[in-house]
Amino acid sequence: MYTLHRTSTTEMEVTSIRLERELKERLKEIAGNQGYQALIRDLLWNFVEQKSGDFSPQFSRSEIRASFQAKAEQEQRCVITGKIIRPNESMLLGLTAHGEMVPLSIGSLVD
Repeated sequence: MYTLHRTSTTEMEVTSIRLERELKERLKEIAGNQGYQALIRDLLWNFVEQKSGDFSPQFSRSEIRASFQAKAEQEQRCVITGKIIRPNESMLLGLTAHGEMVPLSIGSLVD
């Protein structure tokens, strides 16, 4: 996951958020050198873009190491094409090089 919106921290507003200690520690572990605050910004931007329809692809086909047939239980958005995957629709789950499972629409891995 990479920061989509590179803004100088001097241009950002300071916001206070309360997190459980365990959640903060786990975010730090996941973020590594990126830093957990940057990770939280990435997660929030991804959520906002998915919900607002301002989708930009997050992954390329070459980043998917394996895929598995699945059925959507909730609405998803394909991380390659941006196509909405509706509940009960067939889909793929893609395994990325970083070990993340991501939603893929049927046909999104075909050139």
